[in-house]
Amino acid sequence: MSSNPFHLGRRVALVTGASSGLGIHFAETLARAGAAVAVCARRVEKMQELVVTLQAAEVPALAVAMDVTDAQSVRAAFDEIEKHLGTVDLIVNNAGVAATQSVLEHDEASWDQVVDTNLKGAWLVAQEGAKRLVAAGKGGSIINIASILGERVAGGAASYAASKAGLIQLSKAMALELARHHIRVNAIAPGYVSTDLNRDFLASEAGQRLMSRIPQRRFASAQELDGALLLFASDAGSYITGSVLAVDGGHLVSSL
Repeated sequence: MSSNPFHLGRRVALVTGASSGLGIHFAETLARAGAAVAVCARRVEKMQELVVTLQAAEVPALAVAMDVTDAQSVRAAFDEIEKHLGTVDLIVNNAGVAATQSVLEHDEASWDQVVDTNLKGAWLVAQEGAKRLVAAGKGGSIINIASILGERVAGGAASYAASKAGLIQLSKAMALELARHHIRVNAIAPGYVSTDLNRDFLASEAGQRLMSRIPQRRFASAQELDGALLLFASDAGSYITGSVLAVDGGHLVSSL
C-alpha cells in the first residue's frame, strides 16, 4: 500500500460530463493517482479516445452512457460500472450547462435544462452512488463541481448561479446525513478556468476585462484544480466533509 495519502489505489471513480473540458482532465488526474475510472456522458463515442488512452496506460477504464437528468439512465450506468469495475466509491459530479440570458428574457426550457443538469443531475448521481455504498457497507467520497457563482452573482447567469448555490447547499446537506455511513461530500467552486471550450473568449477583449477583476490577474489552468480534487478524493482529506473550496485566484474576495 502506498504511503502517499493522496494515492487512490483500489478506488473506483465515476466522472460525469467527461466528454470534454474539465471532465476529461479530472478523469486523467484521478487515473494518474491510481484510481480505476468510469467516464460518463450522454454520448459514449465522444469518450472512447480518452478510454483508449487510459487503458494504454494500464488504467482500468470504461466509458458509459449516462443522462444525469434521468434516474433510470443513472441506475443503468451504475449497474454497468459495477459489472466491470466494482462498486463506485468516488464520484465527481462535473456535468453542467449554462444559459446566458437576462432574468426578464430567461425562458422556462433553458431554465429547466440548467437546473435539471447542474442540480437535479448531481443529486440523482450522488444519491444513487450513496445508496449503493451504504448497501455494500463501504465509505466513499462525493465531489460536486460547483462555481464561485454559487456564492456571488454575475449578470445574465441567474439559472446557473441558482443551480450552483443549490449544489453547494446540497453538498452540505448530504455531508450531514451521510457522515454516519463514512461517505464524505464536498464541493469545489472554481473561478474562471481556461479550457478548449472557453479559451477564445477568455483571450478576447471582454475576457481580458474579466481577468482584470481577479486579484491574481490571470485565469486558472485545469491543473490548478488538481490539489482540491485529490484532497477531497483521497485519505489526505479523510476528516473533511461538508466543505466548499474556492479555487479562483482570489476572485470571491475581490473588492466590490
